[in-house]
Amino acid sequence: MRVLVVEDEEFLAEMIAEGLRRDALAVDVACDGPEALRKLAFGAYDVMVLDRDLPGLHGDEVCRHVVERRLLTRVLMLTAAGTVRDRVDGLGLGADDYLAKPFAYDELLARVLALGRRARPALPPVLERAGIVLDTARRQASRDGRHLHLSRKEFAVLEALLRAEGAVVSGEDLIEQVWEEHTSYRTNAVRVTLSKLRAKLGEPPVVETVPGAGYRIGA
Repeated sequence: MRVLVVEDEEFLAEMIAEGLRRDALAVDVACDGPEALRKLAFGAYDVMVLDRDLPGLHGDEVCRHVVERRLLTRVLMLTAAGTVRDRVDGLGLGADDYLAKPFAYDELLARVLALGRRARPALPPVLERAGIVLDTARRQASRDGRHLHLSRKEFAVLEALLRAEGAVVSGEDLIEQVWEEHTSYRTNAVRVTLSKLRAKLGEPPVVETVPGAGYRIGA
């Protein structure tokens, strides 16, 4: 899942981003409204955590941009203005959810994950295929009853492959879904991460390489 955090308080933005990255999400950060629009134009984000009071362009206008262009990005509006009127106004702009500052990180994570499930065709929170069970809510994975100790990137790659339900996922699609835009070594990172994931999944091999197309998990 890819998330865009739009927050002008640098410390808070990085705190949210690092927390979400530890929970296996790919996260980019924008510090003002115009930068958010630039990133939305070139990146397919599942969820945007959007501060309402932004420099350059108000968060309300960023939210309107998402709605008017019918982007699939779900919007979690994050702001210090937490009255009922503020929440009504924010949701009226087209935001999908609203969280007032200060907030508990666990609640923010739960809301982001819930919105992420709505950003794509509905799939169960527990994904299963070829003996692999992936619990996206608890961030746990197993194969044939054996617990898998996966890094956040390995978990995210496995989730992307399982969500494809046997279809081929290209390397470019994995990069788009799993890696942040500023990562310069992303193409090589896909190969390295898949190699480590395959080793942890064990025998018999289950992640197939489709030459010239990408990767898939067999039945």
